[in-house]
Amino acid sequence: MKKSLILASGSPRRKELLTQLGYDFSIVQTDVEEKQSSVETPAEYVKRLSKDKALFSRDKHPSSLSLGCDTIVVFDDKVLEKPRNFSDSKQMLMTLSNQSHQVITAVTIASNGLVETVAVTTKVWFKTLSEQEIEQYWLTGEPQDKAGSYGIQGVGGRFVTRIEGSYHAVVGLPLYETDQLLKKHL
Repeated sequence: MKKSLILASGSPRRKELLTQLGYDFSIVQTDVEEKQSSVETPAEYVKRLSKDKALFSRDKHPSSLSLGCDTIVVFDDKVLEKPRNFSDSKQMLMTLSNQSHQVITAVTIASNGLVETVAVTTKVWFKTLSEQEIEQYWLTGEPQDKAGSYGIQGVGGRFVTRIEGSYHAVVGLPLYETDQLLKKHL
């Protein structure tokens, strides 16, 4: 019997990307605290979050295959979370200005007796940003719910000079790796 697929994420970007892959799925909003412990590396942290989200969904729907995801932005081995306010956003974007950083997206699938996680790291380079550009960007509303305070798929894409790795992982769901996981277990 084929299992039903559940996306354990309320992200419209992940919904769009999973739809692009051609899968039928339902969505479950998760309630997972996103707080890095002092002993976790950024990669361990993002993998744990994706796993916690998949397990949360699996526990609610044990006969389904749950897909949990999380994306973080890392600069100088420090995780840049979603900004709390404009000041926080400005500080993050000034940090990323004229620098490269990493975006790590982890994807976990979970069902009874199965938990498998993959993580994809992409290197992203930013142009030099002015304070005026940052303020104008904040006013678009886009950076307010994004890790690292930007979205590559939206207005924030104008700051990116190049990437090395998976564009879709930066958006929030690495298509190739997700498809491989799902083909293996659906």
